[in-house]
This record gives sequence, C-alpha cells and structure tokens, in this order.
Amino acid sequence: MTKGSNIILIGMPASGKSMVGVLLAKRLGYSFVDTDLVIQNREKRLLREIIRQEGLDGFLQIENRVNAEVQAERSVIAPGGSAVYGREAMEHFRSIGLVVYLKVGYDDWKERVGDLKERGVAVKEGMTLLDLYRERVPYYEKYADITIDEAGKSAGRVVEELEEILSGMKF
Repeated sequence: MTKGSNIILIGMPASGKSMVGVLLAKRLGYSFVDTDLVIQNREKRLLREIIRQEGLDGFLQIENRVNAEVQAERSVIAPGGSAVYGREAMEHFRSIGLVVYLKVGYDDWKERVGDLKERGVAVKEGMTLLDLYRERVPYYEKYADITIDEAGKSAGRVVEELEEILSGMKF
C-alpha cells in the first residue's frame, strides 16, 4: 500500500469528519471507514459503554489498537476525535495515507458538540469543553499533513476545497 492511497480525517468530535468523509468518498469513488463504528463492531458495545466499563484509559487502549490495525486502500477514514492520543494509531494512519485536520474554532465547536457522554467522547473527569479543546488541538496540528479551516464553510464547500488541494497533488 502506498502512502497517499487513503485520506484520514482528524479533528474534534462534531467537526464533520463523518459527513465530510462520506461526501468526499463519494466524489473520489473511495470507500468510507468510520473507525468508531469499527470499534463498536469489534467490541460489540457502544463507545459510551466501553468508556463506562473500561474507564478512559481502557477505552483509549482499545481505540489505539483497533485504529493501528485498520487496513484500507482508496478509502476515506474518519477516526474518533481521541484517536490522536494513540501514537501507534497515528503513525499507522500517516503510513497509509494523507492526514487532513478539519479545524473548527472553539465557539463553533461548542455549539455543535452537544452532550459529550452521550456521544461517547473520551474526556477526563472534571475537564471542561475548553480544556478538552485546548488539549487536543496541538495533537491535530502535529499529525496533520493538510489543515482545512471550516470557519463559515458548509460540508460541501470543505469537500470542494479538499478536492482542489488533492487534485494539485500526486495522489
């Protein structure tokens, strides 16, 4: 598998990874992989159940392991927002594709995200939304090959922008 055969979308929960991912996959004729669904399928539990039963550290270990084992070609892959905590997973993703950070500003993100526990978001006890945002953004920036700022853009516009960038690359 050559570097660049996949596109991996990273970003905060509710940043639109799944929506943009599905649209982009359709446009490119790629498959779409939502790794949260892969984790739930393998574990036979919802993300929030895994977090409740295994604790945050246990969930992150499962997430890292499952993500590091993802095998895909010509796919748009949308891992959960906490995937960036898993070094092995992120090294794997960078080896099988182009990592795109869907950047959403804090105020927009706060409006989108809703109930963290219901969504199955990996968040430390007592951590505020702002704490979580500030903790994760440096990881997204570290692993991103490309950053797309979503400010004021629809999912369709984000996909168009990504397509323009990709068309200018040997991809």
